[in-house]
Amino acid sequence: MIFENITENEYEKFWNIYDKKCFLSSIEIGHLREKNNWHISYVGLKENNKIIACAMLLFKKRHFNKYEYYAIRGPLIDYSNFELLKIFFSELKAFIKKNNGYILRIDPYIIDYQRDIDGNIIKSGINNSKIITYLNKIGFKKNNNDEQNNLLFTLNLKSKSENDILNEMKSNTRNIINKALKSNIKIKELNYNELNIFYDILKKTGDRKNFKIKSFNYYQNMFKIFKNKIKFLITEIDLNENNILLKEELKNKEIELNKLSNAKYNNGKKNNIKNEIASIKKKITYNNEIIEKTKRDNIIMSSSVFIIMKPEIVYLSSGNIEKYLKFNSQYALQWEMIKYAINNGFDKYNFYGIITYDDKKNKDYGIYEFKRGFNGNVEKLIGEYELPISKEYYFIKIIRKIKNLFRR
Repeated sequence: MIFENITENEYEKFWNIYDKKCFLSSIEIGHLREKNNWHISYVGLKENNKIIACAMLLFKKRHFNKYEYYAIRGPLIDYSNFELLKIFFSELKAFIKKNNGYILRIDPYIIDYQRDIDGNIIKSGINNSKIITYLNKIGFKKNNNDEQNNLLFTLNLKSKSENDILNEMKSNTRNIINKALKSNIKIKELNYNELNIFYDILKKTGDRKNFKIKSFNYYQNMFKIFKNKIKFLITEIDLNENNILLKEELKNKEIELNKLSNAKYNNGKKNNIKNEIASIKKKITYNNEIIEKTKRDNIIMSSSVFIIMKPEIVYLSSGNIEKYLKFNSQYALQWEMIKYAINNGFDKYNFYGIITYDDKKNKDYGIYEFKRGFNGNVEKLIGEYELPISKEYYFIKIIRKIKNLFRR
């Protein structure tokens, strides 16, 4: 076996056939990190001139002129082969030490245990606890300050049709989607010069919900680097068109009501139709108020960004205009992208990060609840691990602990 530097092209070819790849271990993410002053080395272990394991190493200078190395969602290797792990990480450690590194961070795209929709471990499912044991034996230490989202919610699309997925959703989610689709919500893909529309909504949402977002320049770079592997989308609705649909629905409901006799057994049905009529009238009034206030009949309701890289589509982030949440445009958007994934041969739809799945009192529980409605499973990854390379590792850990104390 030979451990050596490999080309970006060699790495990408291996990445394309690797079974545990994700967008974060792609060369595009490497190029995006370069925009933030990270450097890249590609290394691989070869047998008979064929790569059997490799890594995209991001590195950056830290304290004492030493470098931090990070194999984001990597390295790409068979984690069930302990002997291969030992050889590869031994070579990798020597390489990093030779190149003035003090630490290696990794966070493989590997779940700890297979879980169900509620986050419960499936007893007969996948169990990757031995991989954690292997990493500990090699010398890795668990880092509890994970940089990446390691608690995800995903939807398996393998051998599933649109009807299969729709029928397996929670009834409330399915009903909301059907109502949203009847509203004639439109989904538009933004070009580079329109990214400010996406970003303005995202920033306002971040300010409202008190979460940090990346810079506008970051998303501009993403657009340029990922090219056809990324979609920036917005949801729109023409309120005049929506009113026409509502008035037609109103007319049909009134006809249905007038056809019912005054017999007592029709009272319940009549009351239901009257409530529906009142609801439709309320929606028309609401639409007219928006048109009057904004002087516009076409409004933008939400913005989202999706990574389109097989085997999965990743719903990376989104923003919503609060006063238009009642249109439920995000439901229509998710369903549109799920259909896109099914029709274009993707195996998984990744709703991406959730904060919690078992604490209903947590302010972010609603994120999980929204995604849960589409059906799917909780995925908890094994998380981030770090390998000390030199004695400076321990000094730098102390320095960072002290800094964190002063930040409190």
